[in-house]
Amino acid sequence: MSAEHYDTVGVNYSILDKSKRSAISAAQTTSSFLASHGGQVVEESRGASAFVFNIGGMTLAFVIEGLGTKSIIARMWLEATGEDRFRDIGIDAVGAIVNDICSVGALPFVVNAYFATGNSKWHLGGSSLESLLVGWRDGCEISGAAWGGGESPALPGLVSGTDVEVAGSGIGALPGSWDPILGEELRDGDVIVLIESSGLHANGASLVRSAADRLPDGLRTPMPSGDAFGASVLRPSTIYVPLVRELSKREIRPTYLSHITGHGFRKLMRAPADLVYIIDQLPPVPEVFTFITQTLEMNDRAAYGTFNMGAGFAVYVRPEDAIGVIDTATSVGLRAWQSGRVEAGRRRAELPTLGITFEGPELELS
Repeated sequence: MSAEHYDTVGVNYSILDKSKRSAISAAQTTSSFLASHGGQVVEESRGASAFVFNIGGMTLAFVIEGLGTKSIIARMWLEATGEDRFRDIGIDAVGAIVNDICSVGALPFVVNAYFATGNSKWHLGGSSLESLLVGWRDGCEISGAAWGGGESPALPGLVSGTDVEVAGSGIGALPGSWDPILGEELRDGDVIVLIESSGLHANGASLVRSAADRLPDGLRTPMPSGDAFGASVLRPSTIYVPLVRELSKREIRPTYLSHITGHGFRKLMRAPADLVYIIDQLPPVPEVFTFITQTLEMNDRAAYGTFNMGAGFAVYVRPEDAIGVIDTATSVGLRAWQSGRVEAGRRRAELPTLGITFEGPELELS
């Protein structure tokens, strides 16, 4: 991420990450309370994409996640064009939750929703609510998770009266033969398989709005292909649960999994081990990212440190399993590339074809 770009829209990940580290330190003091109920915290999961714990003979993963400001783009698009894309927002939010759950090897089974508005009249504002509910249900269906319930508070003064904050939580279970995938098994020689994204997913919406402000027709501005900028931005996120489920069925157990969202390709080095993650083959860059980065005058380092740039998920495996991962991705309708490798060395991610290196301290937590 390029600080100068995100700072202009009020987002500073270095501040947010420091806050998260403080929260984790406080949270660690409560682990004994789970023990008093016969459970056990998997402490290594603190700071990972999902919190993992053992209870009742099961290993479970829990996540709470927010969509960010992408719902504002859906509202702006509806006002500009009359087209309701809130179904896609529902899928996006479920994807943000369940993709984090499956990043520790778990499969989600319950997802809850949180829809906060600044004015309860938002719920009377036409088709947006119905579309959001349909999208949330569709995301659950793709994930194989029950929608358990949720909360829909009105928060005047905290949330805009014309917008909805979309977030939620989820819980999943590790397949019977798998231990949590937290990076301890990563080693020199592992292969990195990148899985395609559908575009923006849930990260970078604030920068999208900044880009739209610079364009003469805003979100309606056509890109070189002729597709409207806003329509491409609102393409729903890819949900990777079917991939992880199929990997477990085929008994292909990754040594690590990374959901590439905030922090872009720096997420490749999310595991705390001192290892080097080298990406020799980058996936094709979706047009929407080229358009955003050119509009905002972001260089390659800023772009790949912020967005997924066409790769929404990374699967790390032993070399003999790489082809199996690619075949599995194909079987669930996803493109995949044997893109890189893991080597011994100081923690960093390298993109040699672009001359970019991200050092370990650039990703302390996310």
